[in-house]
Amino acid sequence: MKTDMATFGAGCFWHVEAEFCKVKGVTKTTVGYMGGKMKNPHYEDVCTHQTGHAEVVQIEFDPSIISYEDLLDIFFKLHNPATLNRQGPDVGNQYRSVIFYHSPEQKKKAIEAKDSLGESGKFDRPIVTEIREASKFYPAEEYHQKYLMKNGIRGCGI
Repeated sequence: MKTDMATFGAGCFWHVEAEFCKVKGVTKTTVGYMGGKMKNPHYEDVCTHQTGHAEVVQIEFDPSIISYEDLLDIFFKLHNPATLNRQGPDVGNQYRSVIFYHSPEQKKKAIEAKDSLGESGKFDRPIVTEIREASKFYPAEEYHQKYLMKNGIRGCGI
């Protein structure tokens, strides 16, 4: 089985991971941090809003079962991409809407999906989702992995 990688930030990574775990064709999810300047950040560091990292979910998927475009569609439905640095009760730059692409093809598809959503009229404000090249991924602490499933919680208040 050939798998591919996708990385998304859409607010609380617990909620995003829990939703992507339900998707047929997603073979693995890992929550963590990406897009910042600090090496080996911990949750407490990221929460200071000084590292520049976003809370993200790195997704391994089987493209013969689910396409990257379908993952983008799910990503945009999981959060409000017209809200800057905030999702539900969570506020801060680590909760920003961001797509980290792993190839030029993913970049192209992410831009097309963002533009299409912006033109759809679904939101009365511009889509603020960042589209950035994937950088070093730092897995979050073990207690964050599959957090909602481990603790029997249904969501992050979104």
